[in-house]
Amino acid sequence: MPTDDEPQGELVLETARLRLRPWRVSEAAIQRELWAERDARVPERRRIDALGRPTVADIAEGIRAAGPPSTIGLLAVERKDAGDLIGYAGLAEGGSETEGEPELAYELLRRTWGQGYATEAARAVLEWARSGAHERVWATVWDWNTGSLRVLEKLGFTEVRRVRSDEVGATNVVTMRPL
Repeated sequence: MPTDDEPQGELVLETARLRLRPWRVSEAAIQRELWAERDARVPERRRIDALGRPTVADIAEGIRAAGPPSTIGLLAVERKDAGDLIGYAGLAEGGSETEGEPELAYELLRRTWGQGYATEAARAVLEWARSGAHERVWATVWDWNTGSLRVLEKLGFTEVRRVRSDEVGATNVVTMRPL
């Protein structure tokens, strides 16, 4: 089992400004900060609940249990110049809306929005997906999340369909990009 300062694997993706790498257990507080910043329109199961869960300890255990990413996984996004973590980007297991194929996922701390980091990190993830022999990648975004919709447009994703969610009373925009 890794210690708090050991990375969870060897995979590292680099861009001009960013390093994407496996999470360290000691970085669980950054993931919890992402949970705390989530928009109130995000489903309750993806936000901190009334009991304060997930806690930093819960998230740390999740990092320990995840193991190293191979062709699927969420990587910590670190700014090279500052050496600080600003969120995650990677590939998630696809569900029924994405035909079981990988789904692009990214989430950055609000203080870093609007600086092109999401697009830069996502481009690196798409290259990783291509090297993993995936033929296409999907992304599902709430229709109110205009920032993420712009990122996907820049990356060449096209809308495939819209799915209304009764859980939150919003619509998911399902997009896809061939590799």
